[in-house]
Amino acid sequence: MNSIQNHIINTRTTVKDVLKRLDVLASDAILFLVDDEEKLIGSLTDGDIRRGLINDLDLESNISDFVQGSPKYFRQNEFSLEEMKTWRDNFYRIIPVLDSGDRIIDIVNFRLQKSYLPIDGVIMAGGKGSRLMPLTENLPKPLIKVGEKPIIEYNIDRLKSYGIKNQAITINYLGDQIIEAFGDGSSKGIKLNYTKESLPMGTMGALTLVENLTNDYILVMNSDLLTDIDYEDFFQELISKNGDLAVATTTHEVQIPYGIIESEDDYITDIKEKPTYTYYSNAGIYLFKKELISHIPPDQYFDATSFINLLLEEKKKVIHYPILGYWLDIGKHQDLEKAQRDVHHLKL
Repeated sequence: MNSIQNHIINTRTTVKDVLKRLDVLASDAILFLVDDEEKLIGSLTDGDIRRGLINDLDLESNISDFVQGSPKYFRQNEFSLEEMKTWRDNFYRIIPVLDSGDRIIDIVNFRLQKSYLPIDGVIMAGGKGSRLMPLTENLPKPLIKVGEKPIIEYNIDRLKSYGIKNQAITINYLGDQIIEAFGDGSSKGIKLNYTKESLPMGTMGALTLVENLTNDYILVMNSDLLTDIDYEDFFQELISKNGDLAVATTTHEVQIPYGIIESEDDYITDIKEKPTYTYYSNAGIYLFKKELISHIPPDQYFDATSFINLLLEEKKKVIHYPILGYWLDIGKHQDLEKAQRDVHHLKL
């Protein structure tokens, strides 16, 4: 029985069977009653059974007499971030997701996940990882283990923890090993699709090949990142600023080893002794409206820088989002060594 069916009962379920199901669910003890067309009727908890018995119902009563008729639910492709946060913060832990016909298609469990975001994830995993040779001679870089898991699995799992369950992975070099490792994603309770590049197409060029994108927003990231970025906050920043594209960034400091002269018309206006300048660097994580994929030229190499510049030329709103937590691009051997040290101290 999958996680959805664990929480679903029908009108023929007996009160005794409901009590057994609720006991098995333990801290996730809530059930949803559906009719013969699998449409949601209401919800049922231990408390509902108890109140029904107090009000003279009994174990032979129809289960429909016990249910609450107006449960909270999410509607597929209709999303309010503020509503979601309000329900979560008010301790609604288990919430069904309904399609347009009121049928339950997913269960959101805020005990097991941080958020529920209307985003599809695309993980770029086609690179050869030449700088990590000989480790990548017979193994794709995304499958190199950091601690107990492959690099890419940290990203798959973190996306899932924010409710991003529809994920695609673009593959090329030794990509069949990645497919073999994760399959269709069902073992993790997600959907995984794979897109194989016959030729390198760049971070954004490969998006034109990706199929089965179902949400209005797309998150694209490199597979070789180790990060604890808050994807809900990332999404909220894009929404609150009415942005078209958000680029995650990290800070990079450059110290000048000399005194720096500032002047105007050959007259010195200021001098700074060995100043440090802070710049924002591209962190390899992008969040944007799905409709922007149509702006990417098909069948050609097109990297993220080209995509950003194109959107700027078109006067789109491009914002940057500083990652305040941990971020590491595992590109070289010394990066991998640092990741092996750091991962034991991170909550990923």
